[in-house]
Amino acid sequence: MATLPFSSWAALSPSQKSRYKIAVIDLMILKRQKLSALPLAGEIGADGLEVDMGGLGNRPTFDNRLADPAVRQQYLDKAKELNLEICSLAMTGFYAQSFAKRDGAEKMVGDCIETMKAMGIKTAFLPLGIQGDLVKNPELRPAIVERLKAVGKMAEKADVVIGIETALDAKGEVELLREIGSKNIRIYFNFSNPLKEGRDLCEELRILGKKRICQIHCTDEDGVWLQNNTRLDMKKVKATLDKMGWKGWLVIERSRDASKPRDVKGNFSANTAFMKTVFQS
Repeated sequence: MATLPFSSWAALSPSQKSRYKIAVIDLMILKRQKLSALPLAGEIGADGLEVDMGGLGNRPTFDNRLADPAVRQQYLDKAKELNLEICSLAMTGFYAQSFAKRDGAEKMVGDCIETMKAMGIKTAFLPLGIQGDLVKNPELRPAIVERLKAVGKMAEKADVVIGIETALDAKGEVELLREIGSKNIRIYFNFSNPLKEGRDLCEELRILGKKRICQIHCTDEDGVWLQNNTRLDMKKVKATLDKMGWKGWLVIERSRDASKPRDVKGNFSANTAFMKTVFQS
């Protein structure tokens, strides 16, 4: 794509071009629900963008500008113009809200699904968040499972996938997905979760397997760029994903240099370039 010189990009095999794609997140590049996130993603060197659904707060649903057909079309037109893809929508409002207890949670996810359908987006990110931590709050499991079963039915009808992020380990997530029982609810894997808990990242990937992982947040906690992270062996991760037969979007969330956390272009360009060196060369 535009992120590599044409000669270099053209030299890649079709499988290399399509197997792994690299994206950034509008929220994390400080462009939440702003059309200008797309050209910035292009300048950073990404293949695509994850777009947030907007804030939640005490509203009945997300503060979603994409509910306006004119705004949706602007996004689609700009993405096409820049040769970028909108890889997913993100419901980050649930990081701080309780998916288990919040009134109308299913409607909020339903609104996201409607936006996905209108824009031709197949994946959405749903974090269960602090209040939905099933390790610290196991008593919430029945409510979360019940609501995710309802979401799974909506997602199946719309032919989309809702990727959840939990505090469970991989074995726990396998069991949770079995309990939910929907092929349209999968895991949106985050590298930082097993790393900060001292678990084996590659073993967690293998336990989940390629069919349970819809998309990946491919970074660690903030501190150093990916290329300088001694606890994250990205070549080993790629070898693991290759062997699993997984393919899809690797979405850069954090791994910002602690000395310059607000240097958006510097941090995300460095991480994007590194990920492309590992996964697209």
